[in-house]
Amino acid sequence: MRFRRANPNHPPKPQRSTRGRMLITGLAGALCVFAFAPFGWWPLEILGLATLFYQVLRSTSVKSAALIGWAFVAGWTAAGIHWLYVSMHTYGGMPAPLAVAAVLLLGAAMGVYGALAMGGAWWLRKRWTLPLPAANLLLFPAVWALFEWVRGWLFTGFPWLSSGYAHNNSPLAGFAPIIGVYGLGWLAAVIAGALLLLLHRTRLRAAALAVGLCVAGIGLSFLQWTYPEGKPITVRLLQGNIPQDEKFNGAKVLTTMKLYQDAITAAPADLIATPETAIITLPQQLPPDYLPGIAQFLNQTNSNLILGIFTADSQTAYFNSVIGIPAKGGSYYRYDKHHLVPYGEFIPYGFRWFVNLMSIPLGDMTSGRDLQPAFPVKDQRVLPNICYEDLFGEEIAAQLNHPALDQKPATMLLNTSNLAWFGDTIAIPQHLQISQMRTLETGRPMLRATNTGATAIINGDGKVVQQLPVNTFGTLAASVQGMAGSTPFIIWGNKLFLALTALSLAGAWFWSARRSKNQPKAA
Repeated sequence: MRFRRANPNHPPKPQRSTRGRMLITGLAGALCVFAFAPFGWWPLEILGLATLFYQVLRSTSVKSAALIGWAFVAGWTAAGIHWLYVSMHTYGGMPAPLAVAAVLLLGAAMGVYGALAMGGAWWLRKRWTLPLPAANLLLFPAVWALFEWVRGWLFTGFPWLSSGYAHNNSPLAGFAPIIGVYGLGWLAAVIAGALLLLLHRTRLRAAALAVGLCVAGIGLSFLQWTYPEGKPITVRLLQGNIPQDEKFNGAKVLTTMKLYQDAITAAPADLIATPETAIITLPQQLPPDYLPGIAQFLNQTNSNLILGIFTADSQTAYFNSVIGIPAKGGSYYRYDKHHLVPYGEFIPYGFRWFVNLMSIPLGDMTSGRDLQPAFPVKDQRVLPNICYEDLFGEEIAAQLNHPALDQKPATMLLNTSNLAWFGDTIAIPQHLQISQMRTLETGRPMLRATNTGATAIINGDGKVVQQLPVNTFGTLAASVQGMAGSTPFIIWGNKLFLALTALSLAGAWFWSARRSKNQPKAA
């Protein structure tokens, strides 16, 4: 590519300041919220990453690159999860300025990952003296994706709005059963890097790479990694629509219990499921005839129930659980939530003061076992996950790859949630999109029974086939086919994604070493 020689009589164009670059990338990061549900404008996420890489490549120091990366992720996070303000202020009673500050501080904390990623990528590029193609296609995408993966597990992890979630309906979705959500984020970053090369002499190869990845993703979407097993089961998913400010109101507890009792016994189904903590009392605190009365209905109609309820093994061991009551009597099934929510189900050391600022019934729950059995329903095996747990795809894959109690792997997934904490905000469609990614990764359908939404049925191809309107009381009835077999993601989890990003970094290093070897030595 030829550039016009600068006129020596004109002063050079001033370099943009780091503060200016931070403003640009912070805005680009914030706009990426429109790439996710409910908007779904996934190309914006690629353009946002391209903007980030462009500004970092033109920064002048590690510090400048780190600040630019921090601004991008801080803007991305604060805009994407602004709905936390509702839970802290509207339902928690935290003063509005403090709730706003808390959201901004969380964005600033998540921005540290962006700072480390972009500062590290800039340093490696200079150390290895990489040309633009190697930096844009090999180095920057791999480092970005690796730090997204780190964000997903460090300090128990916060992978909400990882960049791959924007692509559950994009041409890249076909890669999800192979390399998972972080792999999709990596491929999106590779395409972003390729966009920056469209004005470079390698533009044809860069364009071919971007188009090739999209075409390959579309082709992969036609592969069937899993297959139907057994006969379909009928399901009824209950959406109680209990307002959050009434859920823990002692005067409303009996009313809520009666609402769910009537909804459960309104009609039979092979599986009836309630939302997370539909019943807020312990089983031993229920009226003596409550569960036996429901069990009698289940026995008479050959129905099975999964009920969201708190459980306790001792005075100090409390669990966020679901219990399963089988159709023909026998022992109750129980699944205990094992990936707990910071500040919601456990309080990190030193942050009791923060929780005390809110009038929310929070406390330290006990974590369940990592591997727990599925609930058998006729020909199917239903594996629950509770609310926040479906953000952690590798943990769900591990349970499918190593089923507990020597069972066969589960044939369908069930998410029970209570997102009433976040009101009528984009948190609800964002969480539905997360569940869609889990179905793409595992090839299993996902049933979602929620308090206020989104109660839905997602097939093994990641498509929402039925859904109740949010913020309404209702029952979603359907017939669902379970699926067996393993996707590569079930078998390998994130290992394949990590291997590919490691190869990408190794390729960048090899590119650098070859260039250094071929350069003439000074006399």
